[in-house]
Amino acid sequence: MRLLKFGTFEVDLDAGELRKSGVRQKLNGQPFQVLQVLLERPQQVVTREELRQRLWPENTFVDYDLALKKAVNRAREALGDSAGSPRFIETIPRRGYRFIAPLMSPVDTPASDKVTAGNKERRTWLRWGALAVSIVAVAALFIGLSSSRLRRRVLGIGAPRIQSLAVIPLTNLSGDAAQEYFSDGMTDALITELAQIGSIRVISRTSSMQYNQTKKSLPEIARELNVDGIVEGTVQRSGDRVRISAQLIHGPTDKHLWANSYERDVRDVFLLEREVAGDIARQVQARITADQRTPPGQPRPISPEALEAYLQGNAHMQRFMRGFGNDELKLASASFQQAIDAEPDFAPAYVGLSRAHRGALKVSAEDVYIARRAVERALELDPNLSGAWTALADIKCDFWDWAGAEKDYRRALALNPNDAGAHESLGWIFDAFGRLDEGWKEAEIAQQVDPNRDHLEPALANRHEYDQLIQHVTRMLEADPDNGVLHLMLYEDGYVGKGMYKEALQQLERSLVLFGLPELAAKVRQAFAASGYKRAMQTYAGGLVALHLAKQLFVPLNVAEAYTAAGDKDRAFYWLEEAYKNRGRGSGLGMIFLNRDPGLEPLRSDPRYKHLLRRVGLPP
Repeated sequence: MRLLKFGTFEVDLDAGELRKSGVRQKLNGQPFQVLQVLLERPQQVVTREELRQRLWPENTFVDYDLALKKAVNRAREALGDSAGSPRFIETIPRRGYRFIAPLMSPVDTPASDKVTAGNKERRTWLRWGALAVSIVAVAALFIGLSSSRLRRRVLGIGAPRIQSLAVIPLTNLSGDAAQEYFSDGMTDALITELAQIGSIRVISRTSSMQYNQTKKSLPEIARELNVDGIVEGTVQRSGDRVRISAQLIHGPTDKHLWANSYERDVRDVFLLEREVAGDIARQVQARITADQRTPPGQPRPISPEALEAYLQGNAHMQRFMRGFGNDELKLASASFQQAIDAEPDFAPAYVGLSRAHRGALKVSAEDVYIARRAVERALELDPNLSGAWTALADIKCDFWDWAGAEKDYRRALALNPNDAGAHESLGWIFDAFGRLDEGWKEAEIAQQVDPNRDHLEPALANRHEYDQLIQHVTRMLEADPDNGVLHLMLYEDGYVGKGMYKEALQQLERSLVLFGLPELAAKVRQAFAASGYKRAMQTYAGGLVALHLAKQLFVPLNVAEAYTAAGDKDRAFYWLEEAYKNRGRGSGLGMIFLNRDPGLEPLRSDPRYKHLLRRVGLPP
């Protein structure tokens, strides 16, 4: 008799019975077969396709998905289990199911206990003889093996190595679409925790979140992101409890490596995320980077009100970054402030508030003050918060404190080596000061960590690599055709650099339409058709100035570039001076490109330009 035991249940595989505390439960047919298959591979994912092949022959005409779902539900009913809070059978979204309860070793009961002493003695000798033969055989095998690869395979040492990770969005099991922001926030928190592991590359949130509700297979995702490991799972919030299930998959082979489930009070959600990240780190045998000499502090409990407001703020910030307008930025700022009001010592909320005020299209003096004070407060509360150091470095760039910014970017990267934004901005500083090899290395790292966003275009523009730039940005646009920023890059730094003005104007028009300025796009097109490129640039510059006067937009560097292209140097210098006067208010960071910007190249021989570079602290 073959018995499998778990909890108060036992499964008799020979009799095809499920028993609870010795009492037979009503479970047979396909539901029992599903349970049996899952029990054969405990703690491992059994795919839907594997279950289909085991339960339904190829010539069977049936709605497999519906039939399988019914069979799993029936097995759960017999076990007193549920999909929302599984104790035995866990659903793995888009893949299959897994038996998660601890399983006792199989129990083999002989058909008769009437064994003679002679039989017992004979069986004992047979067992010892078999064991001796096995030992000799194994010893001979290893003595004779000349292939280290074969030795590793026999020993089981050849498990897949994980040197890079992507966390695809955790599936929301609440059944409420309005709770998506919560599952996204938990995904973001897990990525942040894992990103602090210095010995592996962790794909950034912006690239990973593009696979939300994707139908692509895990090997496809692994190939596109160029990673070895993929973390996927589920999150469910019920009242004041949060449950997260996570699993680690070897992406290229879709091989299950590890899984676990966690449940905590919502107040301890960041402690939960750190526990998950720590377990994953141990599975990939990673170490915390040696540069991180001060370990991150223990996450403190946070009130549900503060957590709710903070996650809402992050959701609004992400919508703003995807082009949903300034209203989202205002909502983000209000949400972060609510989180601070509810939890005055919650450092991440101050970082969010700083970014919201710095991100406005027209930054006021009050915005500058709030952004700086908020990030300084975050660092007072948590000096090991990498995002706060990156935010402070960004602000220092706005005020042209290049040495201070470099120091803070390095501090941020010591705490979080997978911060794509910090790598990219540090690379800009290196480029500005002629450290081109170092600058290119930082740009490449940023692109590797965040492959679905552009981090190479500024570096290519700084090096006047126009053909490679056009090829790179065009490839990005294939995946994101309505990205106005990418179209603007093709105009400013690609086609203009090559003197391809017709193609450049097409990209400019497209970007203006995507930015909600179709009337200006039409005027630029008409001016180009009537009088050529310089007239089109005069029209474009005039349109940007009108938006500035209407207090809708302040982009002095773009205006200066447009007037430079139109051949009006005096007006170009006027707007460069406007950018200088308004340091820290939306134009400061852009000044880092002054000594390499191809759009301002005609001004470089003018003494006024060299004087401006000295005032900004950049080499000529």
